[in-house]
Amino acid sequence: MGNTGVDVRSVDGLQCDVLVTGGGAAGVATAVTASRQGLNVILLERYGFCGGGAVAGLSGTVCGMYLATDRAGAKPESIVTGFAKEFCDALEQRGGLAAPVRYGKTWTRVHDPLVWRDTADSLLEESGVKVIYHAVATGVLLDGNERLEGVTAWTKQGPLTIRARVTVDASGDADLVAMAGLDSFIGDGSRVQNPTMIFRLQGVDVARFIDAYGDDTIMGEAISALLRERQLAGDNLPRSKVWLFPTTRPGELLCNCTRITGSDGRELNPLFYDDFTEGELNGRKQVHAYAQFLKDYVSGCQNAYVNDTAVQVGVRQTRQVEGVSKLMNSDVVGARKFSDGIARSPWPIELHAGAKPKVEWVLDDYYEVPYGCFVPSRGEGLLVAGRCLSAEHEAVASARVTAQCFSYGHAIGHAATLAVRQGIEPRKVDPQAIRNALGREGAQL
Repeated sequence: MGNTGVDVRSVDGLQCDVLVTGGGAAGVATAVTASRQGLNVILLERYGFCGGGAVAGLSGTVCGMYLATDRAGAKPESIVTGFAKEFCDALEQRGGLAAPVRYGKTWTRVHDPLVWRDTADSLLEESGVKVIYHAVATGVLLDGNERLEGVTAWTKQGPLTIRARVTVDASGDADLVAMAGLDSFIGDGSRVQNPTMIFRLQGVDVARFIDAYGDDTIMGEAISALLRERQLAGDNLPRSKVWLFPTTRPGELLCNCTRITGSDGRELNPLFYDDFTEGELNGRKQVHAYAQFLKDYVSGCQNAYVNDTAVQVGVRQTRQVEGVSKLMNSDVVGARKFSDGIARSPWPIELHAGAKPKVEWVLDDYYEVPYGCFVPSRGEGLLVAGRCLSAEHEAVASARVTAQCFSYGHAIGHAATLAVRQGIEPRKVDPQAIRNALGREGAQL
C-alpha cells in the first residue's frame, strides 16, 4: 500500500490528577470544579460536544431545581444552587434558557442544546480542563489490587493511555465500574425504564397552543384520550401521557412523547447493543407517528414539522454502581436528610413504563443524596458521578435528572480534589469537608 500522505503521530500516554470520563452535566461539573482547585484535569468525551443526555439525548430541560407543591398561587422556589445555578445563569445570559414553566406540581426550565454546548465549552476552557473529544474509554488500568489508575481509550489517532490519581466514571452507564469488574446492578431485576426519542417541532403557533392547553407542559386528559383512541385505531402511539414544552426559539415545541419498546413488545435495555440499535430505529418511527398526531389533533401544530431529533435515544437508566451507601425509595418519598448528604433533590419519582408514566411527588420538601452513593463498595481510586449512582429503581427515577447531576459533579469534583491533596483514597474523604467546600461555593445543604 502506498503512502497516504496522512501524518498520524504515535500517541503518547497522558497523566493527570483527575480523569473524568463522560461530558454530561455531572462530568462537566466534576471537571470544572476540580480544575478550579488547581488540579490537572482531563475530560474524555465520545461525542464532539458535551451535554450527554441533556444535549445528545435532547432531554431539553433542567429539571430538579424547584420545590413541588399543591399550594394555590405558589411561585417557583429554587432550592438547588451551586454549580447548577452557575450553569443555568450562564445559559440564561447567552439566551439559552427559558423562564420556569409548569410541570405538574413543580416547574422546569427549557434550554437550547446548542447554547448548552457553547456554555460547557466556555466553562471547561476558562477553568483549564484538557478536553479530548471523539474518544471513548475501552479499558481500565488496574494495579492488581482493584485500584484504578486510569483508562485506555481509543482516538482517531490511535490508542491512548491516561493515568490519573483519581478517576471519575461519569459515563452514565457505569462503564468503568463494569470494565474494572466492580460490583454493579441493573434496574429492578435487570428491567430498566423505557428509553425515549425526543424531538423538536417547528412551525408551531405557540400562542394558540398555550391558549388552548394552558401553562402546564404535561398534557391533560383530552390529549391522552385522543392518543388512546388513535392507538386503538392502529397508530404507532404507545404512550398516552405526553409532555410538550415551548422552547427559547420562536415557533417551537420540545416533544417528550415516545415510549420505545422492541418490535416484539419487549422492554429495551440500552446496555445490549441490539436493544440500543432497535431503540434508535423504533424511536425515529415513533417520532413521525407522534408528529403526525400533533399536526392532526393539537391546536397550533397544524403547520408544524419535525425540526430535529436527538442525536441518540434518551436513556434514563442502565447499569448503576453498588455503592458504600444506596439511596432507597423510602429516602426519596420520606424527604430524608443525611449527615453526609452532598446534594439535594425535590424532583418526583418518574417511572417510565407502559402507556403512562408513574409520578410520585415530594411536596414542599426535598431529600438529600449521601456521598457514599458515589463511592464503589469495593475498588480504589474511583468515584462515580451522574445517573449511575447507587440508588434503588424508583429512587433513581427521581435522582437522575439534570440539576442533581450538576450537583453530584460539583460535590465529586471537590471529593476528588480532597483525595488528591490529602493523598488518600476517595472512600476516606470526610464528607463534611466536601459539604464545607460546597457551602463556600454557594451550594445550599
